[in-house]
Amino acid sequence: MNAMQTQMERASVAGPGPCPTVATTRLVLRPHRMSDAQAIAQSLNDFQVSRMLARVPAPYDRQDAAEWLSVATTDLAEGWAFAITAGDDVHIGCVSFERRRGGWELGYWLNRFYWGRGYMSEAVHTATARFLMRMPGTDIRSGIFADNVASLRVQEKAGFRITGCSDLFCVARGAMVPHIETRLEPGDFRPAAPRH
Repeated sequence: MNAMQTQMERASVAGPGPCPTVATTRLVLRPHRMSDAQAIAQSLNDFQVSRMLARVPAPYDRQDAAEWLSVATTDLAEGWAFAITAGDDVHIGCVSFERRRGGWELGYWLNRFYWGRGYMSEAVHTATARFLMRMPGTDIRSGIFADNVASLRVQEKAGFRITGCSDLFCVARGAMVPHIETRLEPGDFRPAAPRH
C-alpha cells in the first residue's frame, strides 16, 4: 500500500476535520452558530422547503433548530454543516457532508426566497471543492425527490450522476416519495464555471 492510499484511508476514517469558512463571489459558507436557530426555523417551517427534505418535520420550529444545532455546533458532529450566508451574514441555507450508511452524503437546502438565483449551485460547488481538498478520492452520495428537478440540476452541474431510484419516506409529507439516488465518484467533480 502506498503513502497516498494510507493517507486517503486515514482521512476517510477520521473525517474532514473542523468545518472551515469559505467565501465565494456572493456568499460566505461558515460553521453554524446557536444564534442561527431562528433563521433555520423560519426557512424550514416553509413546507415548500421541508417537503423536499427526507428527515425534516413539518411544522418545524425554533426548538427543532436548536436541537439540531446542539449537535451540529459541537465536536460530536462528524462531517461538515456549512451555514450559507448572504453578504450581511444572514443564514439562508445549509450545505452538509454527513457520514451515513458507511459513506459520505451531501445534503442541502435553501430558504425559498433565495431560489432561482444560482446560490445553491454556487454553495454546492464551493463546499464540494473544499470537502474534496480535505478528503481526496472520496465517493459522495446524494439524491433528490423526483419532483425536485432544480435540485437534480444543481448536482449534475457538479458532476453527480443518477445511480438509481427508490421510494424514501419524507417526514414532512408523511409519505413514501419517489427518490432519485445520485453519486459523485472520484475524478468526476466539475468545478463551477466562472460567473460573469
